[in-house]
Amino acid sequence: MEEYIVSARKYRPMTFDSVVGQSALTTTLKNAVRSGKLAHAYLFCGPRGMGKTTCARIFAKAINCMSPTEEGEACNHCESCQAFNEQRSYNIFELDAASNNSVENIKALMDQTRIPPQVGRYKVFIIDEVHMLSTAAFNAFLKTLEEPPAHVIFILATTEKHKILPTIISRCQIYDFERMTVQNTINHLKSVAEKEGITYEDEALAVIAEKADGGMRDALSIFDQAASFCQGNITYQKVIEDLNVLDADNYFRFIDLALENKVSDMMVLLNQLIGKGFDGGNLLLGLASHVRNVLMAKDAQTLPLLEVSEQQRQHYQEQAQKCPVAFLYKALKLANQCDINYRQSSNKRLLVELTLIQIGQLTQPEDSDVPAAGRSPKRLKSLFRKLMLGVQPKAAAQVAVAERRRIERGERKEERGERKEVRDAGNEVQDASVTAAPARPRLKIGSLGTTFSSLLKTDTPAVAQAEPEIKNKEEQSQFTQEELDRQWLAMCNRMPQQFVALAQRMKNLHPQIKDYPQVELVIDNQLLLNQVSEIKGRIRATLCNTLHHGGITLTIRLAEMDEIKPILSRREVFDLLAKENPAFRKLAKELQLQLS
Repeated sequence: MEEYIVSARKYRPMTFDSVVGQSALTTTLKNAVRSGKLAHAYLFCGPRGMGKTTCARIFAKAINCMSPTEEGEACNHCESCQAFNEQRSYNIFELDAASNNSVENIKALMDQTRIPPQVGRYKVFIIDEVHMLSTAAFNAFLKTLEEPPAHVIFILATTEKHKILPTIISRCQIYDFERMTVQNTINHLKSVAEKEGITYEDEALAVIAEKADGGMRDALSIFDQAASFCQGNITYQKVIEDLNVLDADNYFRFIDLALENKVSDMMVLLNQLIGKGFDGGNLLLGLASHVRNVLMAKDAQTLPLLEVSEQQRQHYQEQAQKCPVAFLYKALKLANQCDINYRQSSNKRLLVELTLIQIGQLTQPEDSDVPAAGRSPKRLKSLFRKLMLGVQPKAAAQVAVAERRRIERGERKEERGERKEVRDAGNEVQDASVTAAPARPRLKIGSLGTTFSSLLKTDTPAVAQAEPEIKNKEEQSQFTQEELDRQWLAMCNRMPQQFVALAQRMKNLHPQIKDYPQVELVIDNQLLLNQVSEIKGRIRATLCNTLHHGGITLTIRLAEMDEIKPILSRREVFDLLAKENPAFRKLAKELQLQLS
C-alpha cells in the first residue's frame, strides 16, 4: 500500500509561481534573485498557513541555484537544487525557535555562520517562529544579525510581529503575507481535487474555504477530512454534516422571517438549531456576519468585500433588495450588543431569544393605539396579534355572561327586599309576586353637580386652608431664581396622591421673584387659581422650608390678557428656533433633520 501524504505536504509549492495568493511578494523576491540585490536579513510576517516557511525555502533554494532562470526561479538541475530537493543540503539550515529559544542555541547557530558554504554562494538560516526567542537570545543574536558574514543570509518567520524587539525589526527587510481570499482558496482546492480524482460541488468547496478563514494549510487539512468522510464525492450537505457548520440558508431564513415579523417561526427555528447542538452565541455571531454581508451587497461598490462564492453572492444580492438599510443597521447593532453581553449573561438562551424578538419587530408598523409622535422606543409591540384576536372574543363572551349573572342576582336580591318590606308593613298581600316598580324620575344634567359654566360664573372666592406655621422664621438664606424653579418642581413631584392632577398642572407654572423675598405666581386659568389658592399656605411653608428662608411671601394673581402666551406645538417651537437662529436652520438643513 502506498504511503499516504496529506495534501498540505503533498501539494506544497516548490516554485514561486506555484505559491497561491502572494503574487506581489513572490514577484519582489524573484526580482531580487534575478538582479542579485539580496539583503542580509528578511522577516516574513503573517497569519498561520499563509506560506511563510514555504516561501523561505523556495527563496533559499533560488539564492543558491547555480543557474537560475530568467524569471528568478531555481533551475532544479544543478547540484545545489538537487541537494535541496533530496534534503541533504548543508547550505540551508532551519531552526525552530519555539523549542530552541535559549542563548546557547543562538550561540551554536552563530558558530555555524563562520563556516563558508562548500557548494553554492550563501548559507541561509531559516528561523521559524522567531518571536518565541527569549530576550537574552534576541540580544545575543543582535550583533550577528546586524553585521553577518558576507556568505550568510537570515530569513526569519513569525506569526506575531509585535512580539519581536524593534532593534531586530529595524535590521530586516519586512514582507507581510496577505490572507488567502475565498476565491483563491476555492481555485486551489479545485486543482487539488482534479489531481486527486475527487468530484466536488462548488458550494462545498466554498464552505471549506470560509471555514479555513484565509489559511491555505487549514483549507487543505479540512479538504482531506471532507474527502475522507465523503468517500471521494464532496457534496455540500456532507461537508455541512462533517464539519458541523450551520447552514447559511438558516441565516437567510432568519432575515426573511424578521422582515415578515414572524417571531414565532424564528423561535421555532432557533430551538431546532440549539437542539442540534449549535451554540446560541455562535449563532448570533454568524447572523451578525450574515447581516453585514447583506449590507455590503446593497451597494455595487461594497460588493467586492464579500468573500463568498459567486452563487452565494447572488443570493446575498437577492435578499439585499428586500431589506431596508435601516433594518440592517439596527439588526447589526442588536446582534453586536448581544455578543457584548453574552459572556456576562446568566441566561444566555433568553438573551439570544430577546435579541431575535427585537430583530423580528424592527419592520413592524406602528401600533394603532399609540400616536407616532408620542411613541416610546422601548414599548414592546404586540407580536402575537393573531393569538390575541382569537382570545378576545372568548374573553368578551365570558365577561358578558358574568355581567348577566350579576344583574340577575341583583334583581333577585331587590325582589326579596321588597317582599320583606311588604310583610313588615302588615299589608295583606295574597300574591307573592311584587308589583312593578314605579318609573324613575328623569334627572337633568344641570342637577348632577357643578358644571364648568357655573365654576366660571361663580363669585364665591376660594376657601383657603388654614396656613401652617412657619417653623424656620429665623432662617434668612439667600436663594436664586434657579433654586426657586428647582424646588418648585421638586415640591410638585412630592405632592400627595390626591393632588396628582393638580401637581401636573402646577408643573407648568413658573413662580418669579419680584421684590426679594416676595414670590409672585401668575396663573392664566381661574379654575387653577382657585385650586392653588386653597393650598397657598402649604405651598408657602414648603418653599420657606426647602429654600431655608422664613420670610418668603407668596402672591397669587390671575394673568392679564397680554401676559397669556399661546401653547406652541413641537412644530411651532422648531420653526421658531429656526427663525431666531440661522445657525440652527443651517444645521437642520445640512443634516437633513426631520421632526418626528
